[in-house]
Amino acid sequence: MAAQAGAPDSALRDLEEALGMGLTADGDVGDAVAAEGAYYLEQVTITEASEDDYEYEEIPDDNFSIPEGEEDLAKAIQIVQEQATDTQILEQKTILPSRHAVPEVIEDFLCNFLIKMGMTRTLDCFQSECKAREDLLKTQKERDFHRMHHKRIVQEKNKLINDLKGLKLHYASYEPTIRVLHEKHHALLKEKMLTSLERDRAVGQISGLQATLKNIDIGHNFHIPEIKVGHNIEKENMPEGPTQKGLRKAREQNKCKTKMKDNAKDSEFPINIQPNPNLNLCKENLPPAKFDYKLSNIFRLHELPVSCIIIHPCKDILVSCSEDRLWKVVGLPKGNVLLTGFGHTDWLSDCSLHPSDNKLATCSGDTTVKLWDLLKGNCLLTFEGHSHAVWSCTWHSCGDFVASASLDTTSKIWDVNSERCRYTLYGHTDSVNSIEFFPFSNTLLTGSADKTLSLWDARTGRCEHSLYGHMHSINDATFTPTGHMIASCDACGVIKLWDFRKLLPIVSIDVGPSAGNEVNFDSSGRIVLL
Repeated sequence: MAAQAGAPDSALRDLEEALGMGLTADGDVGDAVAAEGAYYLEQVTITEASEDDYEYEEIPDDNFSIPEGEEDLAKAIQIVQEQATDTQILEQKTILPSRHAVPEVIEDFLCNFLIKMGMTRTLDCFQSECKAREDLLKTQKERDFHRMHHKRIVQEKNKLINDLKGLKLHYASYEPTIRVLHEKHHALLKEKMLTSLERDRAVGQISGLQATLKNIDIGHNFHIPEIKVGHNIEKENMPEGPTQKGLRKAREQNKCKTKMKDNAKDSEFPINIQPNPNLNLCKENLPPAKFDYKLSNIFRLHELPVSCIIIHPCKDILVSCSEDRLWKVVGLPKGNVLLTGFGHTDWLSDCSLHPSDNKLATCSGDTTVKLWDLLKGNCLLTFEGHSHAVWSCTWHSCGDFVASASLDTTSKIWDVNSERCRYTLYGHTDSVNSIEFFPFSNTLLTGSADKTLSLWDARTGRCEHSLYGHMHSINDATFTPTGHMIASCDACGVIKLWDFRKLLPIVSIDVGPSAGNEVNFDSSGRIVLL
């Protein structure tokens, strides 16, 4: 009992001496140090809280559906309040209640004392309480950091939503602006076309007045006797050289041509159009088409690529045009060359037969349109007026007019009798690649690289209607023999059929990826050739 009583007394004494900062080297303490070794704090590992376990506040997605064109006052007030709250959170600091700072020496002594006395549970509780406050501070700092990060994300999201709303409103404002600009563009094109028409009429009136004045002058000069001066008589009596003689003949020929042009009158467009004879070809019960074509012969006609071939409707001949600047008339079926046309200074692009089948019209990269006599092969007339290459030409059913389409974005109607341009068709914004008259009418069809088809009145030169639907440059367009349908092809091999009566698309056929350079119908109008 005495020994048991002595042990607590020595422990209390040691505690009192430690608290009084008067530790002595007793035998008991020396024995304890020798038996248990040096005293130390227990190593405790505190794991940091993982960021993956933190539960973030879910951000609702309802704000993405913001109605355009409406201002939500409640939403604006909420955004302002959130911004004020975020500012307060960023400015405030985490303030924890102050605690009494315990010296490390006392903590070490208490830990050593609890270890010496074997009070492990008490030591664990003491150490966990000491470390809990540090963990709490660390956790609170991490919480504040994640809160601010979350608020920052919410602010960025609201800013992106507002920017998206502004972009949508800005994008929506483009469409009416584009529509207004498109309407202005069309109005300006119409004004430009009307101005060109007025200009052409004024030029026609001026030319008519000039011709009248010339006729009046010629009539007056007929009655006035000519007075010849002496040196003029001497010049007339002098012998002429070959150069002077050639100049005189050229001047006389030019005078004759000028008088013929002045006396020639403009052709009139036919008012009473003849009925289309091709309408009789359209029958309801036609036998099915049989495709049993075989290669019969190969004609080596040109040195460069062939650009156009047409077959004579009444004779067994065909006409071919090439990039070697020549056109040739070839007899069928042997392929013998009957006639060769020289005159163009650049490649030929297209040709067209006169309704009477005795004349030929050709167009070329030299910006001209030429008329030829198929019997003799000589050039009858040359039309000059385009500023770039001419792609296509066609005859009116009356045979008095030729229409041409050019790379200069215009088309022209030429009068064969007066040998001048009657109308220039303005409206396309890119190269006009094809042109054709509606059978036995005054309607003209053009296809352009601006992806549109246009129908024109040849009597006034005005665009009556435009057809939209192609996504690429239109290379060719034509009517059926009966005239109730239009076929067009573009640079990606897409064929479109249009109802000419309703001016609406019927069907679209993609036979690409190769380009469709020319499209045509057979005599029945049931088969499309590309």
